[in-house]
Amino acid sequence: MGRTVDYYFAPQSPWAYLGHQRLADIVQRTGATVRVMPIDLGGKVFPISGGLPLGQRAPQRQAYRLVELQRFSQHLNVPLTMKPRYFPVAGDDAARLIIAADLDLGSAAAMAMTGAILTACWAQERNMADEQVLAELLLEQNLPASLLAQSQNQAVQERYEACTQAAIDAAVFGAPSYVVDGEVFWGQDRLDFVERALAR
Repeated sequence: MGRTVDYYFAPQSPWAYLGHQRLADIVQRTGATVRVMPIDLGGKVFPISGGLPLGQRAPQRQAYRLVELQRFSQHLNVPLTMKPRYFPVAGDDAARLIIAADLDLGSAAAMAMTGAILTACWAQERNMADEQVLAELLLEQNLPASLLAQSQNQAVQERYEACTQAAIDAAVFGAPSYVVDGEVFWGQDRLDFVERALAR
């Protein structure tokens, strides 16, 4: 039986977008199980870990971020809009929808919804904080429209809080982060190491 990777991410992260499909491919190749764990990065993790929202970072860091996004987009041949129309954007509703899909249908549905939301933001310039957009994404993924209402349930909110706390407990400080057997791998550029850990 394969290992498990805990996949911590913010639904509005461009780095999660760049790594998402590669993670899905790695999980399939290694026979691993993925636990899809969206987190409240800016609201809960950053205040503890010392991270800063993008707009509060030094100009040099903000500029270099764009350079690296362009590099990885070209290197991976993954289309990415450097400054999408709807960013910065709140990710809480999208995170809860991903969790609702996971609770109702399992990790495959949660991974599909995650990929759709990330793509909507970074390749299609759609507003993931808009309820209508989330409804459209469910339809496009052939997932039940009822998940949108379910995403507002208390059980979903509790899971969201639990995922965020699990990230804090695991010493996660950025997104995406992948945890295998207690070992943290931060960033989509560490996915080669994630694959090696899962294949051990």
